[in-house]
Amino acid sequence: MADAFEGASVKEQLIEACRRNNVDLLTEIIQNCKNDEEISNLMNNTTTVMGNHLYHEAALQGHYEVIDMLLDQPEFECDPINRAEGDTPLHSAIRWINNEPPAQREFGNALVGMMLEAGSSTRVKNKAKLTPYQLVDPRNKGLRELIQKHEYAALNAGDFVGADEIQPPKTNTNNANANANSHFDAPAEEESDDDDAEFSGSDDEERAEWERRRNAKKGR
Repeated sequence: MADAFEGASVKEQLIEACRRNNVDLLTEIIQNCKNDEEISNLMNNTTTVMGNHLYHEAALQGHYEVIDMLLDQPEFECDPINRAEGDTPLHSAIRWINNEPPAQREFGNALVGMMLEAGSSTRVKNKAKLTPYQLVDPRNKGLRELIQKHEYAALNAGDFVGADEIQPPKTNTNNANANANSHFDAPAEEESDDDDAEFSGSDDEERAEWERRRNAKKGR
């Protein structure tokens, strides 16, 4: 396959593969790389004269198969910025969809859905201060809803947890025991000595008994 591009550099072949949705050529180039680091370097740092990355080139043409393959590469960058518009590949894909007939929207929306699932950001603004959502043709309600749902899910990620995910707080055993004692052990009340108390009865016999016990105590 590479023989058809004899004389072209590897980067030129990569750009051609992404522009033409040439999965076979892209596969061959990747297989000829020595390691993951070389693959990442080529996929992330190869740019056109106009400053587009490989991802932009594929997105501008709506090339689902090549994009799917790019996203599978190690340490692939999902939001590179191009030089001309400051667009991410998601901006580029939406520009492509906007220029396609309505019959193509379902396919285009599926492409954007794959890009979002892979990690493309909906919050990056280009040089015109527009997010990908703001670029969407208002008539393409399905795409607008798709992006909004993704934004909502991303915004609320981690806000909800199941009951089985809640962990009890860790406590220090000694402190826990001390706290338990302080909370539940009521202080012992001093026993009152009936003999030292003032007599509050009204019966003469009871008063006589009280006097007897009081005098007996004093005589000890």
